[in-house]
This record gives sequence, structure tokens and C-alpha cells, in this order.
Amino acid sequence: MHELPLGNIIWKNAGRILLVGLVSAVAGAGLSLLFPLRYSSTMRLLIIQKQLSEADPYTAMKASERISDNLGQIIYTTSFFGKVMDDKYNIDKSIFSTDEIKRRRQWSDMIATSVIRGTGMLQVTVYHKDPAQAKLISQAVANVLISEGWTYVGGGDLQIKLVDEPLLSRWPVKPNIPINAFMGLVLGVLAGAGRSIAEARRKNVFSLPTSL
Repeated sequence: MHELPLGNIIWKNAGRILLVGLVSAVAGAGLSLLFPLRYSSTMRLLIIQKQLSEADPYTAMKASERISDNLGQIIYTTSFFGKVMDDKYNIDKSIFSTDEIKRRRQWSDMIATSVIRGTGMLQVTVYHKDPAQAKLISQAVANVLISEGWTYVGGGDLQIKLVDEPLLSRWPVKPNIPINAFMGLVLGVLAGAGRSIAEARRKNVFSLPTSL
């Protein structure tokens, strides 16, 4: 039986492949909706170590990045969480579990930190289903870092400035429905193409090349 080129097989089954891709895209978007939609509140803080302010720029920047890395990890701790949840910040604590393990997991999932290399800035993003609460938590995190951040790195010469106020997302960002739908489309197209090629091989109208 005459064997068809790979491109011909894909083209011949393009409609079915596209249909599988679209179904997978819809499924990806639908599965995303099973999870609570969450908004983000993102802010940036500048970390400066005063005793190195007169050092060469490279040394000062690396020191700031190291401290930012440390503070970024400190934010996930239960000690820092307790300070953020102080009653003076009016944060709704009812969403957190009374179980310590679950509560730590919730806090870790709610916060994302990253250091902007070459700037010495720490970026903190808070995710919450209520945008107002996301902003409150961001402000509380900033206040604790500015007022007590130095206690976590063992030096009173640390200066932390809020250079970008918490910025709320206009739309929910988690789960990322467009990305999940796109990934579903890609996986569906690949699966549809793979199935078409497998069927062609069973019918002996296509075979993989054995040599270049």
C-alpha cells in the first residue's frame, strides 16, 4: 500500500485534530473554574544596608540582593505570619485553618516573593479571592518589613523602603484561565496528531523513517 507523507496525514485529519484541541482547551478552562478565582496585589520594596552605602556599587548591590533573598524566605515563616495577622491590620483571619500544617500551606500558597536582580528590590505578591483583603495583607507585609525587617537579618543598619505601593490586578489571575486553555489546546492538538499517525501506521499508510 502506498505510504503517505506525514504532512498529508496531518492535513487529512486536520479537522479532527483541531476538534480534539478545542475540546481540550474548553476542558482546561473548565477545570480552572473548579478552583477559587484569586486576585493579586503586588508591591516592591527597596532593601538598603546603610553600612555599605559608601562601598563600591557592586558590593552594595550584592549585599542588598542577599538580604532580599533572606527576607523573601522570612515572609513565609509562622513568626512573620503572626505579625501580619495582628489585629491592628484588620485582616480577615477566618479563611485560615486552625490546623497548623494546613495554615502554613495556605500562607505559603497566598504569598509569592522574588528578588529583582541588579536592583536590590524585593517583589511581594499576595493572592486572595477578595481584592480588598489582598491589598490589606500586602500593606501589612510592607509595614512589618519596614518596621521589623531588620530584626530578621541581625542588624539595625538596614533600611527598607516601599517604592511601589500594592497594585491590585483588575481581573483574577489565579488560576490563569487563558494559559490553561492554551495548554489544553496544545496538548489536545498533539494528542490528536499522535492518534492520527498511530492509526495511519496500523493501516500501513505511514511508517517512521529508519534512517536519515
